Amino acid sequence: MKNYILVLLISMLPIVELRGAILYSQAMKFSLFYSYIIAIIGNLIPVPFVYFMEKKFLIWAKDKKYIGKFCKFLLEKGHNAGEVILKKAGKRGIFLALTIFIGIPFPGTGAYTGILAASILDIDFKTSMLCAIVGVILSGILMSALSIGIFNLI
Repeated sequence: MKNYILVLLISMLPIVELRGAILYSQAMKFSLFYSYIIAIIGNLIPVPFVYFMEKKFLIWAKDKKYIGKFCKFLLEKGHNAGEVILKKAGKRGIFLALTIFIGIPFPGTGAYTGILAASILDIDFKTSMLCAIVGVILSGILMSALSIGIFNLI
């Protein structure tokens, strides 16, 4: 049980998210099925908090002495990610584009960045949350397949 709590906590970390949690779980030879489910749950736990609070915090903090530069960077990253998504998909294709952005395991993508972008673009919470759920499930499938391939080669 303690091992799966670590998978849950790793999947909640920004940048690492579910991708790192699944790779960790497979390196430690945990059950892929349970790790997958727990990593999805862990990756989704912070999503509502990021959606409702991060944008407000970053706007407040962008002018602060010690953290301002970093907060401004995060705001710009979220805004730029949102602009890329909108540019490629338009208003009508935003669901698919945001879901793919969250689901494809590349650096700088994932639930945190995708939800921040959705918040900055004022995409409604229900749509944003559904995109996050489907995107994280997609990411979990891709990372599970990738980890099976990696750890079968070792």
